[in-house]
Amino acid sequence: MIVAGTDEAGRGPLAGPVVAAAAVLTPDQRRRLMQRGLGDSKALTPRRRESLFALMEELGVLWRAQAASAARIDGTNILAASLWAMGRATVALDPPPDLVVVDGVARIPGLSLSQRCLPGGDALVPAVMAASVVAKVLRDRAMESLDRLYPGYGFAKHKGYPTAEHRRALERLGPSPVHRATFRWRPAP
Repeated sequence: MIVAGTDEAGRGPLAGPVVAAAAVLTPDQRRRLMQRGLGDSKALTPRRRESLFALMEELGVLWRAQAASAARIDGTNILAASLWAMGRATVALDPPPDLVVVDGVARIPGLSLSQRCLPGGDALVPAVMAASVVAKVLRDRAMESLDRLYPGYGFAKHKGYPTAEHRRALERLGPSPVHRATFRWRPAP
């Protein structure tokens, strides 16, 4: 039975895409990644995530990813955009999985594959952990690229999250084309 895990990164930021990934691990890949500290991407340092991502590449882990832009997020909502990206990443897996473990409580709409929703799955299921790491690494890299396109906001540092520094930049510069217009931000203290 092929089990895929899927997760997203970037639901809370004020700017940039939400990135979802789907991953499938063989028993050997799972063992080796767990030995190297695979876990929920939020609990790992950026350096550890990059190291695990490199090991996944070396081991030939099957993964796919999809970003949902700020425009898509604004056009639907963050949950719908996240689930859309998870679905796109999942259906791109070849061969297709027999079961998809979705991190969270919401099923991926329109997905014809068997699904199991699991809140906190990114801390419980290695395939979801792997997807979590892939999504976070790719989103962080995207935000570093956006920092070069839209200097002054500090995207490379805060990755679009609503830090005081980011809110001050928004006050000073106004929103960029990659800011989520439907997200509320408060002025910095």
